[in-house]
Amino acid sequence: MTPLDLAGVGIGPFNLSLAALAEPVEDLTVSMYERSPEFRWHPGLLLDGVSLQVPFLADLVSLADPTSRLSFVNYLREHDRLFPFYFAERFHIPRAEYDEYCRWASGRLSSCRFGTEITAISFRDGLFRLDSADGEISARNVVLGIGTAPRVPEPLRELAGDPAAPVIHSAEYLSQRERLLTLPAVTVVGSGQSGAEVFLDLLRHRKQPDGLRWVTRTVAFAPMEYSKLGLEQFTPDYTRFFHALPEPERDRLLPAQWQLYKGIDAGTIAEIHDELYRRSVGGGWPGVTLTPGVEVVSAARDGDRIALGLRHRHQGSTATWVTDAVVAATGYTERPLDGILGPLADRIERDGSGRPVVEHDYRLRLAREIGGAIFVQNAERHTHGVGAPDLGLAAWRSASIINAVCGRTVYRLPSRTAFTRFGLEE
Repeated sequence: MTPLDLAGVGIGPFNLSLAALAEPVEDLTVSMYERSPEFRWHPGLLLDGVSLQVPFLADLVSLADPTSRLSFVNYLREHDRLFPFYFAERFHIPRAEYDEYCRWASGRLSSCRFGTEITAISFRDGLFRLDSADGEISARNVVLGIGTAPRVPEPLRELAGDPAAPVIHSAEYLSQRERLLTLPAVTVVGSGQSGAEVFLDLLRHRKQPDGLRWVTRTVAFAPMEYSKLGLEQFTPDYTRFFHALPEPERDRLLPAQWQLYKGIDAGTIAEIHDELYRRSVGGGWPGVTLTPGVEVVSAARDGDRIALGLRHRHQGSTATWVTDAVVAATGYTERPLDGILGPLADRIERDGSGRPVVEHDYRLRLAREIGGAIFVQNAERHTHGVGAPDLGLAAWRSASIINAVCGRTVYRLPSRTAFTRFGLEE
């Protein structure tokens, strides 16, 4: 079999974006492999009425090639929905529609191979070798888009791993929603967008709202930074600036930027307040509890219920709440690369914290004897900053990887993308 120019592991939005932008490049052979039978994007959180937090132009291709047949606008055209979208005047589309759009695009790409799991990657005779049940795949370069995994705080981890325990991650919410709506007491942990959406859905639809609680470690149920200049930290200009910073400075800066990616959409906050206010009409406070600044320090079975040990991070007080279920809306973490890379993991250069060093063009820094390149998608927040998981930079990163693989400018990328100058120059 003729070696591929680029083999991808995982088909989430980012590798799907790369496949879409690679399709018209005639001298570039690309195949993407995904163990799932079809494309699905956060199916457990496709709630009615929730929208993407990025504009529709942050589709698979438009910010690198708005003429692509796989743009969101062309998806609307093919479904005869351009005029309804035009009159809807929506800049942010429903999350379920984005999922549908991606599945539409994946079905039009022959390079996307679903139902094929890559179990190991090695390098020999000048080529990468990818093992699968269908046989060995050879490629000159590899891109890893293996995605993220739900992150559960350590005190909840053991119970979350027990199918009989009523502790779930928000990624599973829709599959457990009907049961959660009937339980007397439910506690949501985590105050990002997912936590807010789960809390709002439970608040609106539980037959008895009393017993609903929401706690978070952050100092407030805070809005996400969404000012126009603030959003320029999700531009390639900022990515270049961040990548050039010393490692200790990058590590110090990332946690301080939590409101860029861990806050709540202001509209969702307003909807929660409106619902709480509606329930206060006629006197009395709603029988729900919202408390920021609180962390879960322990969790144990209490019969069929869960006893949560809580500590207020600033007040120093502690409490034990007994609840019928816990929804951990505590985000996601990058999947480790070492497992899929096997012995190749020892050929990756590491930083001072043992993380892979990722070059500006998204390739891992490998030992010199490795002739090809391994690129990563959404595994480089420690080197490229808060924009790594952001859909708005997907097309840019994909185009950058294609340019690097081809060794020429396939996609012209502008040298400047922000009004802000992030570094101080003479």
